[in-house]
Amino acid sequence: MIQRAIATQIKEDLTDYRKIILVYGPRQVGKTTLVREIIHQLPYKSLEINADQHKYNDILSSRDLKQMQELIGNNELLFIDEAQNINNIGINLKILHDSQPGLRIIVTGSSSFELANQLQEPLTGRTWTYRLFPVALQELAPDMTPFELKELLESHLRFGMYPEVLGLSGNDAKIRYLRELAGAYLYKDILQLSNIRHADKIVKLLKLLAFQAGSQVSLHELGKALEMSHDTVNSYIDLLEKGFIIFRLGGFSRNLRKEVSKMSKVFFYDLGIRNMLIENFNPLNLRQDVGALWENFLVAERKKKVEYQRIYNSSYFWRTYSGAELDYVEERNGELHGYEFKWNTGKAKAPATWLETYPNANFSLVNRENYLDFLL
Repeated sequence: MIQRAIATQIKEDLTDYRKIILVYGPRQVGKTTLVREIIHQLPYKSLEINADQHKYNDILSSRDLKQMQELIGNNELLFIDEAQNINNIGINLKILHDSQPGLRIIVTGSSSFELANQLQEPLTGRTWTYRLFPVALQELAPDMTPFELKELLESHLRFGMYPEVLGLSGNDAKIRYLRELAGAYLYKDILQLSNIRHADKIVKLLKLLAFQAGSQVSLHELGKALEMSHDTVNSYIDLLEKGFIIFRLGGFSRNLRKEVSKMSKVFFYDLGIRNMLIENFNPLNLRQDVGALWENFLVAERKKKVEYQRIYNSSYFWRTYSGAELDYVEERNGELHGYEFKWNTGKAKAPATWLETYPNANFSLVNRENYLDFLL
């Protein structure tokens, strides 16, 4: 059992506070397992409801307090799994929360956009929200030596960090699982809950984005390739972000005439999914995209670290029109930290333009020798 980074905080929130706990995240990252493990450690009598089972939907969407009380009985903790499947879940949770102050409630959902739309207004001020991602390197570190983590690096870059992938032995089994995951789950929430008119286009868009992972993305070029408008492409990318498949990194700029800031880079939360989309699980020594894999891995793992450790910052890439660039920039506590990512070991200097424009900024090189310091 991998100890998830947010487990302790959720447990404390369920014990100390009387707010509804929301856990968002992609399918198959372990949300249900996490919550069950936490509940098992707590002394409260609990009721688990799987919202995939329709028998509960009428009651939990009814706005009828008596019906809901009959369902819950004398349980002290209510766990609703896959809550995005329940109509009007937000207003019904509000009714329960306000009328049953002693009832602890924890809710999971894989469709952040749908669940957030239903919950945001009815539950304002009544929730603590968490996001769970594929397994983070920092979650593996307590049970492994730095040497062991580095030994697994190539596997992480090829097959990703989904919990089940980490537990499978053999590359064929991992590839089979990733194909099944994508076929059964990857687009399910997005296609069902967003009323997309061109379902085939969003799959083609994802494949194009997979080939451009870590690169600046032109909405205009994507639109031409897909025969879609700029605005439609942007809205589809937004849905893919809210579905926890990709995320965007914007360009950093304090000098708009010199620095590229209007375009974004796109990264995948999980490299196994990215590699599945382009059907390439080859060893690293046979690939042309190792630099892109390395950059995506570092940015995604850093994103998990920042979120789980509640580091308040803003993240960017940096590039000038003359070609100077940094792979990653963080602004935190009023300070700028620039990072260059190199797969091969060696030295690197900060771009002269970076030092001239931001003389008080920091600069670091992240490579295979020191990346654990950056991520752990």
